[in-house]
Amino acid sequence: MSSVLSRLFACAFGLAVAGTPLLAHADGQDFVTIERGRYLATAGDCISCHTAPGGKPFAGGRGIMTPFGVIYTPNITPDRDTGLGAWSNDQFVAAMQHGVGQNGELLYPALPYPYYTKVRRDDLVAIKAYLDTLDPVRNEAPPNGLPFPLNVRTALLGWNMLFFTPGEFKPDAAKSEEWNRGAYLVEGLGHCGACHTPKNQLGGDKTDKVLAGGVLDEWYAPNLGSDLRTGLGAWSVEDIVQYLKTGRNAKSAASGPMAEVVYYSTQHMTDADLKAMATYLKDRPSAPAAPAPKPLPAEDPVMKAGLAVYQDNCSACHVSTGAGIARLFPALKDSAVVQADEVQTLVRIIDQGTRATATKTAPTGPGMPAFNWKLNDVQTAAVITYIRNAWGNAAAPVSAEDVKRIRGRLTDTAATP
Repeated sequence: MSSVLSRLFACAFGLAVAGTPLLAHADGQDFVTIERGRYLATAGDCISCHTAPGGKPFAGGRGIMTPFGVIYTPNITPDRDTGLGAWSNDQFVAAMQHGVGQNGELLYPALPYPYYTKVRRDDLVAIKAYLDTLDPVRNEAPPNGLPFPLNVRTALLGWNMLFFTPGEFKPDAAKSEEWNRGAYLVEGLGHCGACHTPKNQLGGDKTDKVLAGGVLDEWYAPNLGSDLRTGLGAWSVEDIVQYLKTGRNAKSAASGPMAEVVYYSTQHMTDADLKAMATYLKDRPSAPAAPAPKPLPAEDPVMKAGLAVYQDNCSACHVSTGAGIARLFPALKDSAVVQADEVQTLVRIIDQGTRATATKTAPTGPGMPAFNWKLNDVQTAAVITYIRNAWGNAAAPVSAEDVKRIRGRLTDTAATP
């Protein structure tokens, strides 16, 4: 059987299973089930995508920018007309595990069902039990902004055949219980690959580069592999846990979309689950990393110009050595984001500014001001090139044309909760 036919069979089998009654029933009124669902919904960060700016929590209507157009998230409160109030558990599980809506329509993978398919059925039913306890909010999401033929949902059947492999997570018997718990959370409910795995031209995961870093709405989600220069190779398990728990560590601080993840999700997770995720990330095999380029010499004219911009605008917080101030201003020296092949995050932060997330254990979220009123494309390119090649860093230079192109695509999504 060809791989395409195998996937078609798998999808059809998955839909058939999704249409059958639950074999294992969960009591939707059971407090323990509801509390477990609340924790799991938090771990899955449902509130981030399903809450519009200024809107009611979980009532949907937030626009998710994709390379193909904007997709608005649905209302997942128990309102019967515009939310999940009339959905059965089976319908909810079918949506999460197979990308199929209440009436059998195919859902866009902006709902990360290619990852949620790994979540166990009983966990999904618990999440539904928790969502059913929310206050119902009547709110119908706006129509999606997708052009023809992408607005024809039947086209997703082909996408699913090519890029979607349904199936719950299968533990690896050769690994520890902690490792498997981490893999379940990272690969499934946490859907880390939705941002951190690069996508092909059709929006499918590049399966040979899982968690190797991706771009979403002009933010770069860093490589979660073990590469010392561009990944988590220099981070310990404790570094990762501290970052997810507090939003910062001695090496970095969470801002942009990751600030939402920490604020709404990971800071509320148990230390055991965070350590399990870190253990899995540190142990998994990485995609092959490109060798480091030769850094530009300090005598290069662009480096000299970048140094001048850095001394005038950046060194007060990030200090002259690029070491930053631990847990306050991120280090630029040895930074994976600074040395990444993609520079969208650097351009965006310099252009729009940002703020590190504030958490229960680190309640002050330090901010960086916008410099779009002060630095032109040439100056921005020079300072980015400088920080990518100073203090032992090594990365390709950035041109003014690169900066102009990225600036032209920026949207106002830099808000930090």
